[in-house]
Amino acid sequence: MTPLNQNDITAFVEQNIDEFHARRASSLTTLQLKQVLKRKNPYLFKAKHIQDAHDLVKLLLDAHLSSQEETIFGQFLEKLAVFVCGRVYGGRKSSAEGIDLEFKRGDTLYLVSIKSGPNWGNSSQVKRMTDNFKKAQRILRTSQSEVHIQAINGCCYGTDNHPDKGDYLKLCGQAFWEFISGNDRLYLEIIEPLGRRAKEHNEAFQKEYARILNLFTQEFIQEFCPHGVIDWEKLVRFNSQKQHSLQ
Repeated sequence: MTPLNQNDITAFVEQNIDEFHARRASSLTTLQLKQVLKRKNPYLFKAKHIQDAHDLVKLLLDAHLSSQEETIFGQFLEKLAVFVCGRVYGGRKSSAEGIDLEFKRGDTLYLVSIKSGPNWGNSSQVKRMTDNFKKAQRILRTSQSEVHIQAINGCCYGTDNHPDKGDYLKLCGQAFWEFISGNDRLYLEIIEPLGRRAKEHNEAFQKEYARILNLFTQEFIQEFCPHGVIDWEKLVRFNSQKQHSLQ
């Protein structure tokens, strides 16, 4: 075990956080209104009695961006976790399907699937992860039969008071960051470098967000508000009408 240097974390974050902000901005500037309208549930917005075109477009845009940001930032945190474990325990990105990190500590080889938070998937997704663990364990045991292999579902935030899931351990938040680093304060120490230049990045993003929101609202009104009122039937047709006859 090699003690973790806070300066190494700061340097890694500063070198890689710009990619998160760049991808976040790109997900906005390359977006088209009709892409979002196709992906979202128009019945939900009608049930919420939304009558203002600007409010509807903002809800659509915010829902899209929230999903995109969660995915993009989750990928950044995964890279940070692999970096941290690499410095401390020699961990590396695994070549096994569905396994993000593997490292050896003592007589145990750990296989880690990294997720953003504890509520990351439905039952079929959890089963897929479990199957990936079992497959990787079978392959590794053919060449390393003497090594104990432990599967870990690591979550970058949140908590789980019942970590033993039978086929794997689920470690969340502080427990996960301490597990891969040996530092029980790491989950707090990574906050400070994440905030550097955040204000600068966010100001640029908000300026572009306002521009896109205005353009999308204008386009939506032209397309779906012919008399100043949202034409819900036209919107639902655009979202859900079949394109070809079923044979």
